[in-house]
Amino acid sequence: MLNKVILFALKHRLLVIIAAVALLIYGGYVALRSPVDVFPDLTAPTVTILTESHGLAPEEVESLVTLPIESAMNGTAGVYRVRSNSAIGISIVFVEFNLDTDIYRARQLVNEKLQQVRMPDGVSPPTLGPISSTMGEIMLISMTAKETSRMDLRSIADWIVRPRLLGVAGVSQVMIIGGEMKQFQVQVDPARLADQKLTLEQVVEAVTAANANAAGGFLERKNEEYLIRGRARVYSPDDLADSVITVRDGVPVLIKNVADVKIAPAHKRGEGSFNMQPAVIATIQKQPNANTLDVTDSIEKTLAELKTTLPADVTIDTKAFQQADFIRRAVGNVQASIIEGGIMVTIVLFLFLWNFRTTFISLTAIPLSLITAILAMNYFGISINTMTLGGLAIAIGALVDDAIIDVENVFRRLKQNAQLQTPAPVIDVIFKASSEIRNSILFATLIIIVVFLPLFSLGGFEGRMFAPLAFAYIISITASLIVALTVTPVLCYFFLGKSKLIHDEKDSRLVAWLKKHYARILNWTLRNPAKIIAASAAMLLVAVMMFAFMGREFLPPFNEGTLNINANMPPGTSLEESNRIGNVIEGVLHDIPEVVSTTRRTGRAELDEHAAGVNTSEIEVVTKEGSRSHAEFMEDVRKRLAQIPGVESEVGQPISHRIDHLLSGTRAQIAIKLFGPDLATLRNKAGEIRDQMAKIDGVVDLIVEPQVGVPQVQINMKRQEAAALGLRAEDLAETVDTAFNGHIASQVLEDQKTFGVLVKFDDSARESVESISGTLIDTPTGAKVPIAQIAEVRVDQGPNTINRENVQRRIIIQANVAERDLGSVITDVRAAIGNNVQLPQGYFVQYGGQFEAQENASRLILLLSIVAIAGIFLLLFIALKSARAAALVMANLPLALIGGVVMVFLSGGTLSIASLVGFITLFGIATRNGILLVAHYRQLMEEEGVPFRDAIFQGSMERLSPILMTALVTGVGLIPLAIGVGEPGKEIQQPMAVVILGGIVTSTFLNMIVIPALYLKYGREKATVTNMEYAPDKTLATE
Repeated sequence: MLNKVILFALKHRLLVIIAAVALLIYGGYVALRSPVDVFPDLTAPTVTILTESHGLAPEEVESLVTLPIESAMNGTAGVYRVRSNSAIGISIVFVEFNLDTDIYRARQLVNEKLQQVRMPDGVSPPTLGPISSTMGEIMLISMTAKETSRMDLRSIADWIVRPRLLGVAGVSQVMIIGGEMKQFQVQVDPARLADQKLTLEQVVEAVTAANANAAGGFLERKNEEYLIRGRARVYSPDDLADSVITVRDGVPVLIKNVADVKIAPAHKRGEGSFNMQPAVIATIQKQPNANTLDVTDSIEKTLAELKTTLPADVTIDTKAFQQADFIRRAVGNVQASIIEGGIMVTIVLFLFLWNFRTTFISLTAIPLSLITAILAMNYFGISINTMTLGGLAIAIGALVDDAIIDVENVFRRLKQNAQLQTPAPVIDVIFKASSEIRNSILFATLIIIVVFLPLFSLGGFEGRMFAPLAFAYIISITASLIVALTVTPVLCYFFLGKSKLIHDEKDSRLVAWLKKHYARILNWTLRNPAKIIAASAAMLLVAVMMFAFMGREFLPPFNEGTLNINANMPPGTSLEESNRIGNVIEGVLHDIPEVVSTTRRTGRAELDEHAAGVNTSEIEVVTKEGSRSHAEFMEDVRKRLAQIPGVESEVGQPISHRIDHLLSGTRAQIAIKLFGPDLATLRNKAGEIRDQMAKIDGVVDLIVEPQVGVPQVQINMKRQEAAALGLRAEDLAETVDTAFNGHIASQVLEDQKTFGVLVKFDDSARESVESISGTLIDTPTGAKVPIAQIAEVRVDQGPNTINRENVQRRIIIQANVAERDLGSVITDVRAAIGNNVQLPQGYFVQYGGQFEAQENASRLILLLSIVAIAGIFLLLFIALKSARAAALVMANLPLALIGGVVMVFLSGGTLSIASLVGFITLFGIATRNGILLVAHYRQLMEEEGVPFRDAIFQGSMERLSPILMTALVTGVGLIPLAIGVGEPGKEIQQPMAVVILGGIVTSTFLNMIVIPALYLKYGREKATVTNMEYAPDKTLATE
């Protein structure tokens, strides 16, 4: 079959060249237009259900709203986790589905289940949040102004900027925080209301009735018709103030007689700041699978067009935070690694081959293979990202391996042919030479594919992360095999067939020097095989022992160039105080040389899917490179923030935080979830766990989820007194809601903008507990009585928020790790909690976060590695027709393990999932060298009749150059990645490159020494490989 492929290519040489050029041109065009992102799509199908529960306390929200929704969602097909936040006036339920669930089907299932849920009166129907990507918070923009008022600035953001941004392709949501929301307010004076003997309900009805239009049909004339419109809408506070409530003794009582009507800022639960200056902040989220760079460019273009229509003093800063900056830097770094690796590969090839023609032929495999991989990724909808590019960067050296083996064998055979008295036709020599090595390169490539296949079986986040890398690697390696079987022989015909180089019998100086010294080593090896085998076994034993001293982590730390800081003030802190402390934090950050800008969001934005209280601030910090390392910079930030009293802060990075959130539902590497029924007990036990964790070295950013009691003014109805006045509980609740919280009675239209009309008691009615107690309310008997007469008004405490997971209350103790590996910290944490924290009956701890994913992934990778090794053995057995020969080739695996382990130990001694994937990759690359060597031994013995010992010596000498070339080009191609410690985009590939580089060094060096020794000692057996059959010489020469 493969002979026919080679034969077809050599027969149709011009067609093959034209096809290769066309592939390069078309592939280059597609590559330039392919979507670019930072990571593969990691979005877990999650449906967010938001329910506004006007004025309800967290306990009431939990029992009346959250629980019914949770109960309906549990048991839905494909759901693996349901989380919820019940806060003041809002319920947010997150329904997380299995990764393979289609998001639209998930939303349909949730919608169907919601139909079965009955909400209490006064609670808005649940709404679904938009479909957004997990990595979707791609941009923050800030709006500031020198003269424009904060209210007008917020109106510009809400009614001009936000609609335009939502119209940009790929944008799923725009959330606005900061400024002052414009509102028409009817602030009722209770005393004046009592003087007029009116009720608050009458005022609400009057406000609603004061704002209406009516349709009067048409007025028809002979030749035309007119639309009849009754217009009575309110357009200003004066219009509203002059509206009638009632008529008494022929005298109308107007709204302005009992209330002040004015435009005022709505009560807000969030504030924004940019570089310590008040600002309106817009958070932009993208849709899944949208191209982040294209979306960002479109947003910038839209805002540039929009700016010309805004007031001159309004400044829109689009650089507050852009995920695109990290993407460009990360992808640029990996692209640079591919280019640098390609240059190094070229240099190594030239040093070995010592002529430009053979170097050029070998190098053609790189662009053709890369372009083929990009075309395949484009066909399957896989974006160009740091993982797919990383797969190509790791493969860059390996891509020329098949071509090198083919070119080297063809070149050697052409030289031998040129020395004959009657040389065979060049095309036949090329065909035979390519056919000789076809099985070796086929099975070597199949083995590499087999070792990567387990990565497609990884589940969860790690599967989403590494599967595209494996795909890119497999496709590019497969393409390199096809190039070696088609394009390479054709180019050999055109460039080497009539070249004068084939008449020069000498090797290049480098190869001659290597063979000279290797011959001495090989002779000694063949005389002392037992010593070589014993020394290798001892080295392997030392490497295995090193494993016990290695740390564990899920993923290497990222360097995004941006910090994400969550600062928590004590629950119950007012928005004004939180804003003041937020400015202090920003000031501290700006004292750090590396900090460029800070963007702060305090509290919760409207439409936000996180029930953040006004005591929390999230700060995005854009940084620049400084003289310090990234770890030193992070430590300095943590130390400075720790000096601010009363503030618990957590320092991370935007994308890292979102990965953590995807894994455990919280933005930290370690998430210890404590479950139980009683909130007070949960808080106490969480405090005990926190105290135990605080004693452990390496634990930083230690925070207990702020579920604590906050002050509440509780108005508890006195049933008997209320009944005596004919007052029902519902009447009291509605009055309290309208009087103190306010009731939106109508809307005012200004052009295309709408502003709510709020009716409430003026601020003097709720200045203190006493003023609330003395506030007069209406009763069905017509009497007005103070609230204190029919209810007990007192200050008490209640939870600020109630968090649940899988139908149980839970609290999270979260932390990050610094200056230690994750695995050892978790071991200490488990021991400390297990020995020192006693949990009551019904309470239990669940460990989540990165380490949980690391444990699961490590276990699965280990099992899959065993399957991959079995697959390698099976392929070797098929190729060599001998279990003994296959076992000898597989001796390369432990030899490769030695170098990989040593390199991991020298580079920090921490094993991550990326390192484990590197070991899997290494097994495939190492086996390639062994199969080339053993297959050549067998060919010399079975086809050329060379004696057993001579075949080992001759085969090792003849395969020295191609094996060293393939190993070196694979290795040097990885050097740009391996030395890129901490560079954006290389964080995951760097540990892989270190492992592969170290393994290649030992496996190649020991392969050329240990395999000959092993084969000499254990390889003698009856030949079982049949002779290769070639087409007669005339077949091609006569074409």
